[in-house]
Amino acid sequence: MAKTTSLRCRLLEGKDLPAKDVSGSSDPYCVVKVDNEVVARTATVWKSLNPFWGEEITLLLPRGFNNLTIYVLDEDTIGQDDVIGKVSLSHQQISAEPRGIDSWLSLAPVSPDQEVQGEIHLELRVPEWGHPRVLRCHLIEARDLAPRDPSGTSDPFGRVSCCGHTLETAVMKKTRFPRWDEVLEFELPEGELGEAVLSVEVWDWDIVGKNDFLGRVEFFLGTLCPGPTRGWFQLLPFPSTTEDRRGQLGALRLTVKLLEDTVLPPHHYQPLIQLLTEPVLCPAQSPEGTALAVLEEVTSGESRQDVATQLVKIFLGQGLAVPLLDYLTTRELARTTDPNTLFRSNSLASKCVEQFMKLVGLPYLHEVLKPVVSRIFEEKKYVELDPSKMELSWGRRISFKGSLSQAQVRESSLVLLKGYLGDIVDAIVGSVDKCPLPMRVAFKQLRRRVEERFPLAQHEEVRYFSISGFLFLRFFAPAVLTPKLFGLWEQHAEPGTGRTLLLLAKALQTIGNLGLQLGQAKEPWMAPLNAVLLPSVTRVRPFLDALVTVAAADEVPVPRGQCQPSATIKEGPLHTCPEGRVTLLPRFAFKKRHFRLSTQALAYAKVPQGQVLGSIPVEQIRAVEQVDKGTFQHPHVLQVVAQDGTGQLHTTYLQCKSAPELWQWLWALRRATSANRDMLPACHPGTFRAGRWTCCLQPTRAVPGCSRTHGAVALGEWSHLGDPAVAAQSLYGHLRAALAGGPVGSAVAGPPCPGQAAGLAGDRLQEVLRDLDIAHDAFTHRDETPEPAPSPLRAPRPPAPPSPPPSAQPGAAEGTRGQQPGTGCIL
Repeated sequence: MAKTTSLRCRLLEGKDLPAKDVSGSSDPYCVVKVDNEVVARTATVWKSLNPFWGEEITLLLPRGFNNLTIYVLDEDTIGQDDVIGKVSLSHQQISAEPRGIDSWLSLAPVSPDQEVQGEIHLELRVPEWGHPRVLRCHLIEARDLAPRDPSGTSDPFGRVSCCGHTLETAVMKKTRFPRWDEVLEFELPEGELGEAVLSVEVWDWDIVGKNDFLGRVEFFLGTLCPGPTRGWFQLLPFPSTTEDRRGQLGALRLTVKLLEDTVLPPHHYQPLIQLLTEPVLCPAQSPEGTALAVLEEVTSGESRQDVATQLVKIFLGQGLAVPLLDYLTTRELARTTDPNTLFRSNSLASKCVEQFMKLVGLPYLHEVLKPVVSRIFEEKKYVELDPSKMELSWGRRISFKGSLSQAQVRESSLVLLKGYLGDIVDAIVGSVDKCPLPMRVAFKQLRRRVEERFPLAQHEEVRYFSISGFLFLRFFAPAVLTPKLFGLWEQHAEPGTGRTLLLLAKALQTIGNLGLQLGQAKEPWMAPLNAVLLPSVTRVRPFLDALVTVAAADEVPVPRGQCQPSATIKEGPLHTCPEGRVTLLPRFAFKKRHFRLSTQALAYAKVPQGQVLGSIPVEQIRAVEQVDKGTFQHPHVLQVVAQDGTGQLHTTYLQCKSAPELWQWLWALRRATSANRDMLPACHPGTFRAGRWTCCLQPTRAVPGCSRTHGAVALGEWSHLGDPAVAAQSLYGHLRAALAGGPVGSAVAGPPCPGQAAGLAGDRLQEVLRDLDIAHDAFTHRDETPEPAPSPLRAPRPPAPPSPPPSAQPGAAEGTRGQQPGTGCIL
């Protein structure tokens, strides 16, 4: 059994952002942090005060997370990026909205005194008696402090105040992991200590200007136990004194939904999975009395996307995805009377086909579209057909004779669009052999069902449109419109490039509609493209015929595992340096190589198709972490720590060209190693150079890591099949919520609604759901067994003292992975 917390966050758009550049605009992007740990970064939208990102992330979180914070920053080519503002949501705020948060939220200002991170290791001794009574505060060390200097480090010192007296430690230069090992003593007054407070603050020393605050922790002396009190304590910010400027910094539109669930051992879900797969394994039974029919009937519009995703993942794992699509599309065909409306709605069948194409056909999509999309981004040509939107000054980029007329801009745009569109259509119609076999089999069965449902000659176009509607309107056109969301390009398109992609997507939609709307468009300025659209439609029909020409032997259900996405998780050029070469200057130590991460190994070669020069087995990787930006001359460096057969650890440094690429590789590597055992609880975010670690300044190479490794937060990947038990639990939650009226994503006690369940799926479904209810209740009662309350270490603040987090309790395991916020960019 596992308790899971997933957070779905969609960063849609911003509005009315302040201008941070001299041009009167900004280049905004978002950084997502969970409890001070950076977990994701959006692409940059260039030159916009009203950016649209449209990026969605799914975070797999520890149950005890406190805050989700989204920062909006302005990217600068030179110097540090400017912080625009932030939106912060607590766990309580998110969980208070079962249906999720979907609204515009005003950006709040970011104060450095509020943006603290890290922990401090203390030992306190308060004697029960004696004269004088002397409090001993031993400041041992701190870790993961915020970088306040341009070098990516700080110069931290401790400041301790008690009973009107203040003492300070020595300053530790250029480190975020200071080790003071100093004891500061304070004489306590006689009698009861009452509300006397011991305050421990950490500051960054600056030779010019005022010192920077790094965090603090407070203790009420009256609550401290006699004798030694020792442990790691999370540093906290100063109480907010920033002037409220909400509304002046713009707003961010978010959709955030929290799903907290308990996933039972896999065998508990086998009866439910068996009920779901019965209709495709035994098609002779009545389709109205199946669990799939119930799921289809009770699924609402807002949950249909998730239900479709989980269904496809379960059936892909069983090798039954194609029969599932056949079952669902056949049911929808039976309900359709007008062939012109076929698969137009966002029904469960349409959503399942869409998710199936994404899961199975993403490598195919990349192979077909990526060369043309990359060329469009690289050429940055100005394209416009709408006279009301033409910017004639752009003509200077086309001709050195000055601005062009509308006719000249339209003519040059037509030439470019015809060239791009011709290349896209050529790539698509020539890709029959590249299309994954499961997709071709699914389309063949779909055409067969459509022909059986609409056999008349007047409906001949329907057999083509039923396939092109999915392939062009729900697969190729959306990928051309938003390449970033399909992994075709790392950045969002600039306004000019985005307009080119929009016009091409419109053209592909017309081709997907088989030209039925030509001459009827609401945009007559698109008419000049008809000359290239009509021949393209003519070429698409033979392509669709060839696509569904599959041998009968290939129509059998695909064996389990053959529907899995490509074994390649990520590949691309990186600069690499093993730890043995870090004594050299970075430009000599790092060599450019082409890396390919698969489910088996991280391998590299000189060129994409070249001979493999070396590889690191995925199962040997023990940590994947970002390197402090001050360690090398280049800030975007990550490290891969692997353990060989003799138990020795070896570190490889990988240099990325940008922050987005750094986080893409970090999450790809962490996803690949998510099942690895014996992952390191700590590592060094620096490197060993000139006889010491650059992060903690320790002079011994073999000293244990000074920073916790990150593993508590994982980035969910929609193209990864994942655990079938997690998918089955999600479907159980949807069924349970629909039949019993409870919240989606959680177990609801009590049996389903008898009349509705019996009328739809019969006694077997009721029994399966009831058994899952009982299993959830049993685990819930077991987990709710009361435990002794922990004794507080950090003194609570009046008037309502809260209990401290588990990490601030005596004996908290320093090596426990993912229990504390660790290294992350402080903004």
